[in-house]
Amino acid sequence: MIYYQSGSENTVINPKDLEKGLYSALAKIGSRKKVLVIPPDFTRFHSRAGEITTLLYKYYKGNLKDILPALGTHSPMRDQEIAEMFKQVPKELFRVHDWRNDIVTVGTIPGEYVSKITNGAIDYSWPAQLNKLIVNGGHDLIISIGQVVPHEVIGMANYSKNLFVGCGGHEGIGKSHFIGAVYGLENLLGKSDNPVRSLLNYATDQFISHLPIIYIQTVIGYDKSGKLVIRGLYIGDDVEVFRMAADLSIKVNFTILDKPLKKCVVYLDPSEFRSTWVGNKSIYRTRMAMADNGELIVLAPGLKEFGEDKEIDKLIRKYGYRGTPATLAALKANQDLRDNLGAAAHFMHGSTEGRFSVTYCPGYLTRKEIESVNFRYADLNEMLVKYNPKKLKDGFNKLPDGEEFYYISNPAVGLWSSKERLGK
Repeated sequence: MIYYQSGSENTVINPKDLEKGLYSALAKIGSRKKVLVIPPDFTRFHSRAGEITTLLYKYYKGNLKDILPALGTHSPMRDQEIAEMFKQVPKELFRVHDWRNDIVTVGTIPGEYVSKITNGAIDYSWPAQLNKLIVNGGHDLIISIGQVVPHEVIGMANYSKNLFVGCGGHEGIGKSHFIGAVYGLENLLGKSDNPVRSLLNYATDQFISHLPIIYIQTVIGYDKSGKLVIRGLYIGDDVEVFRMAADLSIKVNFTILDKPLKKCVVYLDPSEFRSTWVGNKSIYRTRMAMADNGELIVLAPGLKEFGEDKEIDKLIRKYGYRGTPATLAALKANQDLRDNLGAAAHFMHGSTEGRFSVTYCPGYLTRKEIESVNFRYADLNEMLVKYNPKKLKDGFNKLPDGEEFYYISNPAVGLWSSKERLGK
């Protein structure tokens, strides 16, 4: 059922519109006494989920009992991040999702179905895992909030992903990511129908349809002044809200370029991007836009680690980003990688497959560390002088010396491709 829908390529949903639309939907849902809210974490700050969660707290007051940020494999939110993203919401309402220990398996999708949706590429069974608070918390309303935007693992982010990945477990996350990697990033990005989405939606329909879950989906885009605005707001209890948001997101968030990019410069906001685990969105989202033998320069002032989890960080340092053939060979030969299929998928997603180079300019990691995982290194301070984010505009830029390049201020809010790559 759809409780609220509004959106178009030119729509701007201001704070008053957001409150009005949200509260009209909640009125249709009816009163509730024990509410669980599942927003994204700080790495999705621009989703406007923080503002929506604040409005939910004001509406439900003491009946909002728990807030469980969908961390997935990310680090727990810091107090400062909670205060900045979820203004006026009491810190004691927040719970931490432990993707290694705090989960239950609500059902298992048989290998026969996995084989069917992957055309025989993978035939392992898949455990549908969720944080135990979602399953056993006794809530009479569960509100999942998120931004629908092109995504490297599942084609388009949100809906069932916010639950089974954002609040999922080690095995479920790893296996779902690996399915996406084997299917191919270029075959998946920006597509709402794909094997990974089929997997998660099957789990939603078969294993948790009895739970009182409502989805709030946003679509975020830039206005003419370069400010991020809400282009779409969709609220409902089934997949239709995701489909409507995904259709709009492709129009709002997908930039198709006439020619491949020979040079692209991406800036990673230090408050959001502190690891290559998250920061490699700079690669995922531009890979289809980059020219063969091109250069991607990543300005990463907050970069201090590879993985946001100690075990994942260790694996990235051991195997690096060396492309699909090397990753599959390492997977065959090493048990530690077979036990962490999500990491293996990440290595494949974060590689250029040898087509173009990636030059990372980190705030804290050393040249030795960056080069050890198969990236090029450049000094951040020097590159910030040459490519000053305060002076650049999103899109094509030209320096005084005649150098031309394409600039992206936030890779998390879009997807870029050349017409040439789409034709392949």
